[in-house]
Order: sequence, then C-alpha cells, then structure tokens
Amino acid sequence: MTTVTDDLVRLYAESDALGIGELVRGGQIKASEVVETAIHLLERLNPQLNAVVIETLDLARSVGCDPGEGPFAGAPFLLKNLGTMWKGTPLTSGTPYLKDFVCPDDSEIVRKLRASGLAPLGRSNTPEYGWCITTEPRMYGPTVNPWNPSITTGGSSGGSAAAVAARLVPVADASDGGGSIRVPASCCGVVGLKPSRGRLSYGPHDADLWFGCIYFLCNTRTVRDTAAYLDVVAGNLPGDPYHAPRPAVSWLSGLSERPRRLRIGYTLKAPWGEPFAPEVEAAVKNAAALFSNLGHIVEEYDMKTDLQAAWWSYNDIIAVETSTEFTQHARFVGRPPEESDLQPFNWSMLQYARTLSATRYSASIAAVRKAGQAICVELSPYDVFVTPTLTQPPRAVGYWSMEDADRERYLARWSDAAFMFAHNISGLPAISVPLGMADGDRPIGIQLVGRHGDEATILRIAAEAEEAEPWIQRRPEVCAI
Repeated sequence: MTTVTDDLVRLYAESDALGIGELVRGGQIKASEVVETAIHLLERLNPQLNAVVIETLDLARSVGCDPGEGPFAGAPFLLKNLGTMWKGTPLTSGTPYLKDFVCPDDSEIVRKLRASGLAPLGRSNTPEYGWCITTEPRMYGPTVNPWNPSITTGGSSGGSAAAVAARLVPVADASDGGGSIRVPASCCGVVGLKPSRGRLSYGPHDADLWFGCIYFLCNTRTVRDTAAYLDVVAGNLPGDPYHAPRPAVSWLSGLSERPRRLRIGYTLKAPWGEPFAPEVEAAVKNAAALFSNLGHIVEEYDMKTDLQAAWWSYNDIIAVETSTEFTQHARFVGRPPEESDLQPFNWSMLQYARTLSATRYSASIAAVRKAGQAICVELSPYDVFVTPTLTQPPRAVGYWSMEDADRERYLARWSDAAFMFAHNISGLPAISVPLGMADGDRPIGIQLVGRHGDEATILRIAAEAEEAEPWIQRRPEVCAI
C-alpha cells in the first residue's frame, strides 16, 4: 500500500500532466503512487472545493496499475459531468432527472484519452445541464473558487478549473458552448483553449452539436499540457461535418518555435453592457504592452459586428436544441421532464422553445451563421486578436444563479461574456490565459483569438506570455501545497 508523504505530494503538485508522465515512464515514480497521492488530495481538498461530484477511484487505480506509454502515463484527471462519455461511468449533467444514467459507450475523444494514460478520478461539478457561466447546481451545490470563496469559479467547467487551480489534478476535461472552457479558466487563473470548429469529432454518438458551436478540450495550468492534450484528442471520424487543417508538426513540438512577428489587434470596448472594469482594462493594456515588447505589431481595434443581436438569436438555437435533447433523454428516463426536475432557468428555456416557429428557428440559425462569418471577415487582418475573457472580474457567487426563472433577465447578465460566444459562432480558436489578477485573489483572463485552424499561433504566443510573466508559481488559498 502506498504511503503518501509530504515529498510525494509536493512532487505531484509541482508537476504538470506531461511532467507526471515523464516521471512515470522514466521509472522515478510509480503510476500507482501518483494515483494514491491524487486520491489523498481529493479527500483533503474536495470537502472545501466541491469540485468533484462523482468519484471513479477504482477506474483511476486500474489505470495506475497499467498506465501504458502515453504522454500522460498515470496522470490523474477529471471527466466533466456533462457530455463526455466514458463507458461504465455515471453522467448526470448536474440534474436529478438524469441521476441514473450510466455511459453505455466511449466518446471518440475518450478512446484517445484512454490511450494517453490519463487516470480519471471522477467527474467534475457543472451547472445543471451546462448553459451557465457559474457552477452552482441545485443537485450538488456550488463549487468553491480556490482563490476566494466569495467569487464564482465560472462555468460550465467550473469544477474542472477549480480542481486544476488547487492542484488536485493537473488537467481536467472541459467543454464550451458559450465560454465554458474559457470563463472558468479566467475565474480560476488557469489555461483554457477552445479549439477551431472541426478540430475534434462529436462522434460516434453525435454528428453535430449546436451547428458546430460546441467544443471540447481541457483546463490545465501550463500551455504545454494544453498543446499535448490537443495532440492527443484532435482528429475526425468519417462523415464529420466540419474539419480543420492540421499543422505539419505537433502542437507541443511547435511551442519550441518562436512566433514570427505577428500583427495583433486588441480592444478596450465592450460589445454591449457595462464597459470594461478598470482592473480588466488594465489587464488588457498590460497584455498589449507585453506583446509589443516581445516584438509584435500591436494596434487597437473595436469590433463592429452586432454581437448583442447575435446573442439573442443564438439563444433561440440553444432553447430548441436543449428541448430536443430532453426529448431524447425522456426515452431513457421513461417520462418527459417536469418543472420540479429542473432549476427555473432551464425550465424557462424548455417553455420558450415551444413558442418558436420553424420559420423563426431557421431565421435565427441564418443570423448566427452570418454573424459568425462577419466576425471572421472582420478579424482576418490579425494573426491574433486580444480581448478580456470577461469584461468584469469574477462575479459574486449567486450572480448567475439558475434559480432565476426570468429567461431574458438571466441571459442579459451574460454581457460580461460577450467575447465568449462570439467565437463559438465564428469557429475561431481562442485561448484564455491567466495574465491578470485583481486584489491578489480575483484572477483575470486574457483571451487570444486566432485564425481558423491556427491553434499553433495562439499556443505559441501564449507560451511566450507564460515565459515572460510566469503564472505557474501562483498558489490560491485552497491548494495542495
């Protein structure tokens, strides 16, 4: 039986996922020791964080017995409690309505993750059914931000980002339909990349999700872990509706190449809602100055596309798609959802979907696609476009509560995340990196947007920023070390 020592905890917590894989493959540490250390930290930290809501410890231990030779051999991670199918694991999506669902098969992404050597400790907390940028489900209760318990972790991958920030795990599964990888990365001070449309497959269970506007990847503490994870999961199945060109070299090896002199745009203007908070504006200006000092051409530019109008059209799509998904879930549950099954906002979305005509739905799809096209055209002069991830510092717990039954009032609060859904609909890759901090305990993320298919450039410049202003040694109040 493994004795978890302070030295083992420190080695684990100071290593990223690639570092753990290197130690395991090199024989300096056993994968079983790594897994038991992670379980020890789960027992110690999760009562404070509520980041992990479903445990899969036997599964993690089985990987620890035979981690293979993958890049992440034996590195513990978390599955998100939404979307990602790992055969035999529970998947509730944060709602009691699906409390008995167990994954019948693997997602294509999971098939690749298995081969990489990652050891799943469990599933991370999410808001109920995901359409929220905080993580406060009625079923499990809120996840606590390890930096400051009064502020949100972000969502919907809030459990994942909090666990990574606290060094409970070095990497965690995340997904993004309107900022759900990037917002929690920003709020918890970690890295979150939303890849290009078509970079990963939805298969084999789905051909398409929200017309190509949902994306899967991870939250990590280092840019290199994000690049390596992308190397592992990228690719398509026959018949996938979207594809993205793959670079000649891996994204991880590409980090060693210094970016050429880039043309970088940045904005200090919110598309709608409140203007940038002073701390956020300062963080964007500091990022622009950093990239200028690194030798890039930097200029201010304010986007012209009407993102506010696109936001409301996008939510027409989401309401109908969510209603369709619950119709499919009803076949498993044996009945349609009732009002008592869901938090008020989700129930309001299902009721709203029933009011939309086919003509209105079609018009909303066309409007969203046109806005996505306009964004791509508008930003095409830039190799990288810089925005804040959120226009305000992390909000107080409860600000985005899904207990609000007023659909329009609730969705209007999302103006903080106006730069998020814009790149779900544009299909452009976008990464949030933790370049800002307010008052020492409110992380502020900076979003770097690239051209379609060019994750390599934004990963390289993110790595440049990481080297110039390293964030890896920052430690939140709740932390493994």
